[in-house]
Amino acid sequence: MAKEEAIGIPIEIVSDEEMSLIEAAFTSVPFVGDIEDGGATHKKKKRKVNLSLLRRFKTKTGLFVTDITSTEWCEKQKEFFLICGKPKASEAMKAGSARHAVLEAEVITKVEVVIRSAEEHWALKMINFIHGTNQLFLDGLARELPLIGFAEDVCVVGVIDEIRMKTGEVTLVETKTRSQCNLPSEPQQRNGRLQLMCYKYLWDNLLTHPFPTQHFLDSFSLNPDYKLSQEIREIAIQAGAPVQTLNDVIGKYQYVCSMLPETQDQLLIRYEYQKDQSLIGENQYLYDSDWVTDQIRLSLEFWKGEREASYVLENERWKCKHCKYASGCPVNTVSTTVQT
Repeated sequence: MAKEEAIGIPIEIVSDEEMSLIEAAFTSVPFVGDIEDGGATHKKKKRKVNLSLLRRFKTKTGLFVTDITSTEWCEKQKEFFLICGKPKASEAMKAGSARHAVLEAEVITKVEVVIRSAEEHWALKMINFIHGTNQLFLDGLARELPLIGFAEDVCVVGVIDEIRMKTGEVTLVETKTRSQCNLPSEPQQRNGRLQLMCYKYLWDNLLTHPFPTQHFLDSFSLNPDYKLSQEIREIAIQAGAPVQTLNDVIGKYQYVCSMLPETQDQLLIRYEYQKDQSLIGENQYLYDSDWVTDQIRLSLEFWKGEREASYVLENERWKCKHCKYASGCPVNTVSTTVQT
């Protein structure tokens, strides 16, 4: 996989603040416990523990792209996060999220919408996608574009930081904020590459394969004839997609996906200094279909419970020093025993 790096910019291994930013990406989706756990009997709880992590924690939302990138970072950490809950947000996490909100506000005006059901939740995501693609065609730029697709038979949701279109060429862009004015370590850059490649993987699949409507509806037990609220129908009209039901929205989503332009194989990651939003550097990478497909396959094996969670690579065990769950992780217990 070809890689073009900025010249003359120092590269650090990692800092505590930088690890906070990584954790911010992995914990950007609120933790949702299983409702049944609250009032379940002991027998029922025991049976649920044997379910896959996908069925225990993602039956309502599907997987997020960050669920895939976080397993590439460390599957055991992700397992701890799901079972124990996410750590409190640090100042670095909050700063990173705030910067993304500023970038989004440059091209998008947010409106609060009351969501009454799962059908409206998914409908609004698709309507926002339609609105974003309209903006891309009109202005050549879209940010925070929600994407709903499938990897194998699993629904995967992503939010693309930025899409640029110039002279018919479409480029996917990801912006990373850093507390240190230098480029991140290779494992962090690799994780960022995976994130962007996952977006392109989903985009390309939507372009070349019909959206699996029935499988999507079955996956989340959705009613295709559910009538959307007046508020959501008005938002859809503003996006140029008059609809009445969830099924109408899916039809519009399918049509827009079939009209998507191809994206370039060259992907762009921007690194900004958190303190003043100055540009640290831009790295361009070529899309590697085989590599990203393999990474997604490995992640789905973990999520589906086809194998136990793997530990971080031995030559990347420095990650454990910044992990909130390190004290309870078997890999560190074993290492301590051997050293003593």
